[in-house]
Amino acid sequence: MRIDKYLWCIRLFKTRSIATNACKKGMVKIENINCKPSREIYGSETIFIRKNQINYQIKVLDIPESRVGAKLVDLYRKDLTPKEEFEKTELLKFAKDYYRKKGTGRPTKKDRRDIEDYYDTNE
Repeated sequence: MRIDKYLWCIRLFKTRSIATNACKKGMVKIENINCKPSREIYGSETIFIRKNQINYQIKVLDIPESRVGAKLVDLYRKDLTPKEEFEKTELLKFAKDYYRKKGTGRPTKKDRRDIEDYYDTNE
């Protein structure tokens, strides 16, 4: 089975074209070697996938006939991704916090005046 079709079948990507583009961009590697979307996949190979700033590691257990349901995915793959990869995304969320709450938008006219007054008094 092709690697792009396999990634779509085990529900790692929503569509097959997204899986194909990920392979073309070099975000999918088999045994640490970049692969084309048409590369054949076999059992017991390890796939490295970079998706949403997480480096997933997946071991192929079996090849499905077609796209499988979410409950049956674990029959065809084993997730070897270290927990540190998921903790990195939590740290990224905290790094993006600003002094304004999320959803409040740009500074208002009053905020701008307060900022200007602050800089004028400190010079």
